[in-house]
Amino acid sequence: MDSHTKFMREAIRLAEESVRNGGGPFGAVIVKDGEIVAATANRVTLDNDPTAHAEVSAIRAACRKLNTFDLEGCTIYSSCEPCPMCLGAIYWAHIGKVYYGADRKDAADADFGDDFIYEELDKPIPMRRIPFLAMMHTEAQSPFKLWKEKPDKTAY
Repeated sequence: MDSHTKFMREAIRLAEESVRNGGGPFGAVIVKDGEIVAATANRVTLDNDPTAHAEVSAIRAACRKLNTFDLEGCTIYSSCEPCPMCLGAIYWAHIGKVYYGADRKDAADADFGDDFIYEELDKPIPMRRIPFLAMMHTEAQSPFKLWKEKPDKTAY
């Protein structure tokens, strides 16, 4: 068995175990230099945390273990194609490659459809289901000005 198969099987095993333990049917494994640095399952309902998707939880765990916010050089294996939130987290973490098992259509068939989020992102802000109301634009620029002027900042 090649290492990709081994890591994906672990992500799928975590997803199955999660279902048996009352969690969602998703698992994720992050690998660096051929070694697992984080392996987690979805904990949304178990932790009452809508952001506790398997991929986000794995990113958090990998960052803690490696003591960095930059997971460049890492690969993530997800039992299912990552949702828009997880996809954003993967990009922000600079993960180099994503392997996934089931796809978003499979997730939708199990009532985990996230196409509505992709559709919302394509809409002009005033047309979105949740109102997005801009305010205090001038004042809200102050933190960015401070950031730009900060000589010892850690870029990310």
